[in-house]
Amino acid sequence: MFDLHNNLKEVKTVAIMGHVRPDGDCVGSCLGLYNYIINNYKGIKVDVYLNPIPSCFSILQGAKQIVHYTGFDLVEDIDEFPKHIQGSYVNKEPYDLAFALDCGNKGRLGPAYSVFKNAKKTLCVDHHVGDGGFADEEYIIEDYSSTCELLYNLFDYEKIDKSAAECLYTGIVTDTGVFQYDCTTVDTMCAAGKLMDKGIDFSFLIEHCFFEKTYVQQQALGRAILKSKRVYDDKIIYSYIDADEMEELGLDTKDFEGICETLRETRGVGVAFFMYRQPDGRIKGSFRGATDVDLSKVAGRLNGGGHKKAAGFSLDNIPMEEAEDIVLKELIKGFEDR
Repeated sequence: MFDLHNNLKEVKTVAIMGHVRPDGDCVGSCLGLYNYIINNYKGIKVDVYLNPIPSCFSILQGAKQIVHYTGFDLVEDIDEFPKHIQGSYVNKEPYDLAFALDCGNKGRLGPAYSVFKNAKKTLCVDHHVGDGGFADEEYIIEDYSSTCELLYNLFDYEKIDKSAAECLYTGIVTDTGVFQYDCTTVDTMCAAGKLMDKGIDFSFLIEHCFFEKTYVQQQALGRAILKSKRVYDDKIIYSYIDADEMEELGLDTKDFEGICETLRETRGVGVAFFMYRQPDGRIKGSFRGATDVDLSKVAGRLNGGGHKKAAGFSLDNIPMEEAEDIVLKELIKGFEDR
């Protein structure tokens, strides 16, 4: 059994990081662990490394202490990492312990991997089955709703304060779609209820971190819905926003949160996917499903991965029309292979 307390014994410095383009579970798990350590292990210096986080998560305790870095590509040389830091550089000395959270593939740590690799001991806690094997010790259980639920079970409940509870609850809420996705279990609901007992404003967290959207995000959603297409007897719906539209509307990649989920809510649809172009020209995409099509396998054939009903993928710098054809071919194969 993975023992968090034993791993933190006699440790003086800890680095925490998650996957590039952090979502609610990634941010919630990183900040949840951050707050848990600084509140219960005095004398340990903790740094959190993440891509810039969606603004809705800035209300979480510790968000202002995150060391933000740019870039998405794997960086293995610690001497190269400072080039990616926004603002002052924190620490290039090897950490005693480094955590990779909500990330089953070292490449998804992006430039922060150089910090992880340089640490004296490395740990991975995740609910995605990825490549594995990149940490000294791993605690990966796919059946859990979220990495935040995994951490909840690793923490001593009596030592979880309100700040850590808010982070964990946020990650559970966002990764379960407010408890509506199939990954939600009785244990998930029990964990959420016990976190509510810590005095968190759970209704505010749900509204602010899941439902509330900026005006720009609403514009992105509107554009995506207007452009959407249905194919395969209307069982598949998809849309995309390309670089010229992003410039026109002043969109950032962080403004696309929730679009794929909304498309999937269309009556009669089994699978939705949404694509957009990243700053480096490559295409990033998301799947959401309500059928027995294993989207993790489909995404795996498209340089991605994830869960059976929620997965992500990436493609090279190609025209969107070509990307449409590639993704549809693999997705239809997924329907036919059931």
